[in-house]
Amino acid sequence: MRNSASFRQDRMKKGIYVLPNLFTTANLFCGFYSAIASMKGMYEIAAVTILIAVVLDSLDGRIARMTHTTSKFGGEYDSLCDLVTFGMAPAILVYNWSLLAYGKLGWLAAFLFVLCGALRLARFNVQIGVIDGRFFNGLPIPGGAAVLATGVILFYFLGGEGRFPSWSVMIGVVAIALFMVSSIKYYSFKDLNFFSRQPFMSFMLIVLILVIVVANPEIMLFTFAFGYSLSGPAWALFKFGRRLLVEFRARKSQCPDHPQ
Repeated sequence: MRNSASFRQDRMKKGIYVLPNLFTTANLFCGFYSAIASMKGMYEIAAVTILIAVVLDSLDGRIARMTHTTSKFGGEYDSLCDLVTFGMAPAILVYNWSLLAYGKLGWLAAFLFVLCGALRLARFNVQIGVIDGRFFNGLPIPGGAAVLATGVILFYFLGGEGRFPSWSVMIGVVAIALFMVSSIKYYSFKDLNFFSRQPFMSFMLIVLILVIVVANPEIMLFTFAFGYSLSGPAWALFKFGRRLLVEFRARKSQCPDHPQ
């Protein structure tokens, strides 16, 4: 009896950290609301809501680390919410906005995005502490969702109306899905510490970026999101080309010159 009573007391003492999980819950709410807005045809609102969720997702982990309230529960809860907000919600948005016109191929492309997002999150969870924290192994799922959301926002900013059935959208969705499950390295920005002393020029660069984004947010947000999605493949191709050049020079130096 005493052992069972102490066990119940220990269980009652256990709980969850409120502040970071509130941000995670707000992230989940944004994903759910985005899906509802997409089904009602409010595609621009659905896209903006996903971008708000991206901001919230970037804050919950930082707040947990700053306040020393990280927990296994918080990590698992964050992953589940991310699958809804950055997997299901963008897939529903892009399907209703563009892929609906292509029937089975359309919803299969949307499902591929969800599937690759789930695999990406599962792989990330098992690789924590194994790979270099400065880099992501594959495009992070919030980054993939941001590309789709900013693309929708840019479409309406440029004067588009209603749906946008286009093969370019389907190709983009499939490419982003494959980027997420690839082994391409993406910079994580986790080693940036905004609470420590930084060079003056770093501060001026951040201010300049903010000014550029605020001046034309619809175009610049898509440019940054799309550019980040391509930064991994571009860097991988650069390293591959540099390695081929080094090998070519090494082989050339080992081969004796042929007599004239």
